Amino acid sequence: MLRIVVAPDSYKGSVSAMAVAEAMARGILQVFPTAEVRKIPIADGGEGTVQALVSATAGQLRVHEVSDPRGEKITAQWGVLGDGQSAVIEMAAASGLTLLNASRHDPRVTSTYGTGELIRAALDAGLRKIIIGIGGSATNDGGAGMARALGVRFTNAQGLELPAGGAALAQLQHIDLTGLDTRLLETEITVACDVDNPLCGARGASAVFGPQKGATPAVVAELDAALAHFAAHAQATTGRQVAELAGAGAAGGLGAGLLFFTPAKLSPGIDIVLDAVNFAEVVSDAAFVLTGEGHTDFQTAFGKAPVGVARIAKQFQVPVFCLSGGLGQGADAVLAQGIDAVLSICDRPMPLEECMHRGSALIEAASSRLCRIIRAVNVRAASATHDRAAALIQGLSASAGAAGD
Repeated sequence: MLRIVVAPDSYKGSVSAMAVAEAMARGILQVFPTAEVRKIPIADGGEGTVQALVSATAGQLRVHEVSDPRGEKITAQWGVLGDGQSAVIEMAAASGLTLLNASRHDPRVTSTYGTGELIRAALDAGLRKIIIGIGGSATNDGGAGMARALGVRFTNAQGLELPAGGAALAQLQHIDLTGLDTRLLETEITVACDVDNPLCGARGASAVFGPQKGATPAVVAELDAALAHFAAHAQATTGRQVAELAGAGAAGGLGAGLLFFTPAKLSPGIDIVLDAVNFAEVVSDAAFVLTGEGHTDFQTAFGKAPVGVARIAKQFQVPVFCLSGGLGQGADAVLAQGIDAVLSICDRPMPLEECMHRGSALIEAASSRLCRIIRAVNVRAASATHDRAAALIQGLSASAGAAGD
């Protein structure tokens, strides 16, 4: 039987990862009606990570009241994995960009304090293994807010507590670790990180991710300088050199904050999720894979979900196609990361609001169009040297024969 795998991330703000997978499957079955379509919704550390891991391990979802990026109280979801001993948290649930409307985006003042409250909730529940997904942030505070929620004090030259946000870090003069939650010493923390950026500089948190959070060029420069100042003090206080490490700049520097103030280890978020769902086994005999995300650009090649999917699929010479809500600058960089083609789901010019509103329908139609192209490919010339590819296409053709079109 022809097997096709769909393994998309969510189209953030539009369609959940599961709904994307369902739409892709509907489009595929219009062209290959007898195919077996395996639906594996995924995440790379951002929105959907909790749901993906809880579902994959038959765990439980929980909720906790926390502070949002601007300090207002909200209810955030987190999870306990099926082993009953491990927590999974996404910082996006407490400190995410989607929690604020555009008029309230301001990385100078937004805080990761709520993410620290979620970590504390997991510790209070007696859990000593914590997976933290750190994609999708509204923040640029280097994880200082998170650390403050866990007992660290950040003060200025007058000994006063710094206000929340990344801009205030420029006034940092002293870091006091005496109140840091001692339960962290006996806790294993794995950080699911979806990018490999350092904390500061041209590829740092402020320069690369600040603009999407509302930072102007002047604010980017201000925040980058503040993070560099913060990193110097944190290194002097903890003895840890982390600012240049891959992933330190993730989530507005939350990666660095976790490395400075907790026993965390960073790991590619997509690898954690794909391992939990046994993706290598699922994809090993697939004809091809459809993956996707809301927007593909140069950042995707840094290690986001579609690239992680392709990396495993290519171990088995399985073709991978990426369907995205939109294509931005540098989207073609993913072609060097194992993705065979990247396409937009939009079938004509349309406002972003319309594309997001019609997300599921557009994904279904784009999946169908792509499958018709695949079906039409003539690989006879390649069959002598690419037996696996030829066999897969022959299977595709046989499966499509039942469609009668």
